[in-house]
Amino acid sequence: MPDYIPNVQLRAWRNEHRLTRAEMAEQINATPIGVTERLVCDEERIRRWEAGEVSWPHTAYRLALTQRTGLQPEDLGFRPNRRGQNRLVEATVMPMDALRAEADLYGTMELAQQLQASDVGTGTLEALAEAVDLLCRAYPVVSAATLRDRTQKRLAQINGLLGGRITLDQHRELLVITGWLTALLGCVHYDLGEREEAETARRTAYEMGRQVGHGELMAWAYEMSAWFALVEGRYEDVVIAARTGQAVAGQSSAMVQLTLQEARGLARIGDRREADKALTRGADILAKLPTPSNPDHHFVFDHAKWVFYAATAYTWLEDNDRAEEHALETIQMHTRPDGTSNAPMRVADAHIDLGIIHARRGNLDAAVEQGLNAFDIDRRSLTDLVHRAGDLDRALRQHYRREALTQEFHDRYVTARRALSLRQHDLLD
Repeated sequence: MPDYIPNVQLRAWRNEHRLTRAEMAEQINATPIGVTERLVCDEERIRRWEAGEVSWPHTAYRLALTQRTGLQPEDLGFRPNRRGQNRLVEATVMPMDALRAEADLYGTMELAQQLQASDVGTGTLEALAEAVDLLCRAYPVVSAATLRDRTQKRLAQINGLLGGRITLDQHRELLVITGWLTALLGCVHYDLGEREEAETARRTAYEMGRQVGHGELMAWAYEMSAWFALVEGRYEDVVIAARTGQAVAGQSSAMVQLTLQEARGLARIGDRREADKALTRGADILAKLPTPSNPDHHFVFDHAKWVFYAATAYTWLEDNDRAEEHALETIQMHTRPDGTSNAPMRVADAHIDLGIIHARRGNLDAAVEQGLNAFDIDRRSLTDLVHRAGDLDRALRQHYRREALTQEFHDRYVTARRALSLRQHDLLD
């Protein structure tokens, strides 16, 4: 699993200009400085730049990049960092341990006593904020049902404090804390196919953000609306919700996420030009944000997620080569040496993307294998998985309707769809 920060700005520029890595390398070599200095840029060099393995190319290559793109190296995602500074920050608590850490936090006698008291101290608010942070970090790997139940329990405990003796500042902080926890609850409700509950939580989180003027919390509520619309096939609504949320998001992870959701909505509509522009805007915004110390946090946008979103966008745009490049790198970036994943839901989607690409290329065996791999991942958003598996099922039935492998995948897809509609997730086990 690579530990470098991907250079998404350079990748976005190349994608928007529809160049392969080999084509971009040739154009760099053909620049005036490239000819004069006899540069030997190749596909591997471009890959290393985009992967973040090289954060500041040699002078001649920087000049050639500027001559070709018209942009300074910093505007292409390069930074003159000292050795080792371009590596990802290693989290102090792994996502799988975050749920246990949150339980330990609540297990302390001090916090338990504070939650039962009528007065709210600074220590209580800090502990509650830490607990919410840990639950949000558990999202990528902890089962949705487990996380839903824990989040509901914490909300019930915290809500009682809002009716106690608290100052206006404390009331505001509690609303923000409760808002983030409610937004997380809405996400896991939606993962489980609990659509009405998810929408109720989303609206509640938005209202809490509105009451205290918390733009980022409100923006994430809009992002959830865009996500729901994307899964439900309301693609114009995706773009509207994403753009509306951007108006209140400020310079934040929510702004990046909303911009990438806009790109995915545009890709579903088939607007390649505007989708590329949105992907580039998202990369530029992301470059201005500090490197996240905990990229596994559900409400934090990291560079690897940009690559993941781009994979699906290009799959929907039927740009198979570009989609494959991003999907393969998504799996690589999120696979540990022991074969486990730190972002299983992203990996599942990447397998679906690869399955669709193989189906279009005429490789039925590989297409079905990739699709079944997605179903075999333990941590799943069943709603999203059924939505994406439906894309692959349609591709398979369009090209290979009478094949036994097509029927095998279709049966698996129908079982998942039935489990979602009945809310019986054990049907997939």
